[in-house]
Amino acid sequence: MGHPSYEVTGGAIQLDGEDVLDMEVDERARAGLFLAMQYPSEITGVTNADFLRSALNARREEGNDISLIKFIRQMESKMKSLEMDPQFMHRYLNEGFSGGEKKRNEILQMAMLEPRLCILDEIDSGLDIDALRIVSEGVNAMKSEDRGFLIITHYQRLLNYIQPDFVHVMMQGRIVKSGGPELAERLENEGYDWIKEELGIVDERVGVEEEFQVPMNTVAPKY
Repeated sequence: MGHPSYEVTGGAIQLDGEDVLDMEVDERARAGLFLAMQYPSEITGVTNADFLRSALNARREEGNDISLIKFIRQMESKMKSLEMDPQFMHRYLNEGFSGGEKKRNEILQMAMLEPRLCILDEIDSGLDIDALRIVSEGVNAMKSEDRGFLIITHYQRLLNYIQPDFVHVMMQGRIVKSGGPELAERLENEGYDWIKEELGIVDERVGVEEEFQVPMNTVAPKY
């Protein structure tokens, strides 16, 4: 989506023949790209309703803003389908939300904006079984021939609710294995080691001693 800390050094990304890499972040959003983040930011002073109405109007032609009544009705309908308290409309964006509430809020944004390509980054992390079901139903309700989804997850349980067409395994920044839903089921049952052995991939994960080393200028917790 154009994070300033990352630089693309090779390859190309195209959407309808347009070079996505030449677009600014807002241009990518207007083109129909959407990212549901694993850790959504909290924005004090901006309500959910104000944020979403501004986002919707930014994608419309100048002078063709969505009417307030139409917007409220649309937002209330989407919130009801996600089993969200109507009061969340007037709360500051993600402020004080639980992990599950933040994830529902991301799906609410997706439902309101109706993007063409949805990138969902670990939307299942931190969700209990009921929240996972609701979020998955929100995704399934938007599936269509004209909309694509790229869903990033570590667990099969999300794919029990959202049936994927293709499954890709990424290791060390590269796609190393592709298949159908059966690939995800095998990974759930057997883990990832068989892929590493099959392809000769060396595990570069941080060792236990390094992983739990206390960084400088911090204090180790007391138990």
